[in-house]
Amino acid sequence: MTLTLQEMSDRFEIQDLIVGYCYAVDTRDWDALDRYFTEDAVIDYSEMVGIVGGLAEIKTFLAESLAPIPAFQHAVSTTQYQIEGDRAKTKTACYNPMTVSDGETTDTLVFGLWYHHEFVRTGQGWKISRLYEQKCYRLNVPDWLAAQLPA
Repeated sequence: MTLTLQEMSDRFEIQDLIVGYCYAVDTRDWDALDRYFTEDAVIDYSEMVGIVGGLAEIKTFLAESLAPIPAFQHAVSTTQYQIEGDRAKTKTACYNPMTVSDGETTDTLVFGLWYHHEFVRTGQGWKISRLYEQKCYRLNVPDWLAAQLPA
């Protein structure tokens, strides 16, 4: 498959959005998320943590739910692209280790998931219009935390 310069540019811009989202979350820079999402974006974490919402709601949720977690990191790879004009979809593997504590013990757990993004080309370039996190696996999740997560 031969890509045009526009197709290559679109892929790089979209990849930068995916990575930018991860870095914003990992550095707890919630306001940076505004650069990556449309104002009416839908963010669906229902399979992973049980919430679906708009950007403002999700920023509040992330700030509150990740506050007690000392460390986490999102590593993304193997993105598949479907670009049709001013709309695009991707599927990306995400490996997300986290250090958690119940106050007595500290554990490092790992979430493996798929990011399903939808994008729209705007006057300011590509933006994420929808993010859906699909659960793939969970490793070493302590019982106290597993009880708080969707099955």
